[in-house]
Amino acid sequence: MRLLHLTAGAGGMYCGSCLRDNALATELLVRGHDVSLLPVYTPTRTDEANRSDGHVFFGGLSVYLQQHVPLLRRTPAVLDFLWDIPAVIKAAAGRGVSVDPHALGELTLSTLRGEDGFQAKEVRKLVHYLEGQPPFDAILLPVSLLIGLAAPIKRALGRPVVCTLQGEDLFLDALSAAHRDEAKALIRGHAPKVDAFVATSDYYAAYMATYLGIDRAKIHTVPIGISLDGHEPAPRERSGPFTLGYLARIAPEKGLHLLAEAYRILRQELGLPPSRLRAAGYLAPEHRAYLAEIEGRLRGWGLADEFHYDGEVDRTGKIAFLNSLDVLSVPSPYAEPKGLYLLEAMANGVPWVEPRHGAFVEMHEKTGGGLLFTPGDAADLARQVLTLASDPGRAADLGRRGATGVRAHYSAARMADRALEVYAGLFGDAAARPVRAAAGA
Repeated sequence: MRLLHLTAGAGGMYCGSCLRDNALATELLVRGHDVSLLPVYTPTRTDEANRSDGHVFFGGLSVYLQQHVPLLRRTPAVLDFLWDIPAVIKAAAGRGVSVDPHALGELTLSTLRGEDGFQAKEVRKLVHYLEGQPPFDAILLPVSLLIGLAAPIKRALGRPVVCTLQGEDLFLDALSAAHRDEAKALIRGHAPKVDAFVATSDYYAAYMATYLGIDRAKIHTVPIGISLDGHEPAPRERSGPFTLGYLARIAPEKGLHLLAEAYRILRQELGLPPSRLRAAGYLAPEHRAYLAEIEGRLRGWGLADEFHYDGEVDRTGKIAFLNSLDVLSVPSPYAEPKGLYLLEAMANGVPWVEPRHGAFVEMHEKTGGGLLFTPGDAADLARQVLTLASDPGRAADLGRRGATGVRAHYSAARMADRALEVYAGLFGDAAARPVRAAAGA
């Protein structure tokens, strides 16, 4: 097949959606399918070889300027050259441009209106570029927030459109009630132009069918998968203090504050000996105060010396970080649709403790690589962690099961298998046939 896969950049940070899209494109390329991975908003940042195109459409600067400067909605596209240069977009994103949903309600609605929004010129630029490319067999949208592109792309190219669902409810729920309701209505209005939706977990397929009002039969599950290169489940022998770790963005919706409270309970109420609490992940400027508040609490509890924030880590650093842990926990209050960090932990044989909601439940059922706790309950989280801290043999057994389970159910190869099954259902047997070797694959 020849596939156009749009992928939404997230400024200067690693994001789960970018990593997922890149891993899927890489696996499809290796199999001989012809995949164009085209960034929108900003260039993507991945911790593996980046398969994305050098162009960026719907550039963050152009989208923002056209929202706020009416004149720029009508100027010739050639005049947008400067702020559409990927390096310029990347530099602007690196200065900490906010993506706070509270400030982006009107921009979100305008983008969802597609050809009828203030960014109509961006739609035309993208369609014009695609019309000049060799024909595609299918077009893959990365999130429903870009569903306004479905109708114009489908009309211009005459090919099926698939839209991925992978966490946009978190953004939509942070909008004002009025903006959220209108955004969901716009998504529902565009849904008939989409041939199929793809969710990253069974949980999310069912949830988003109700949340967005989309026919459940139209939503297919393609479980998220990771490249297993470099991930090895080494034997885990505890030689120093017990180490509890967190690997995710530093943000309230990921739950580091809850993990800190559970650590306090472990140390001050449940008798855990002096141990270590380590965290790693991207820290956005707007969440620095959040981390500082957590550090202040730990200091007040007399546990500051046992906590360390390692900052953002690349792939090598991430694997080393995981291999330094005895247990991973990202106790997200948000019901996660993906949980990429959990797959990475299991790939390295690290057992985990996660809330009993979202995709974690089916990950637990398929892999048996960890324990579940009552969402939002720091005391229950502490008890489950203590179970593994007190029984290294059981922790090691869960680590082994997770390592086996992630390879059986959540590899990039398995993700590609399922994606091709979905495409085959829409486009026929051509979806499963390699068309030609990809350059550099």
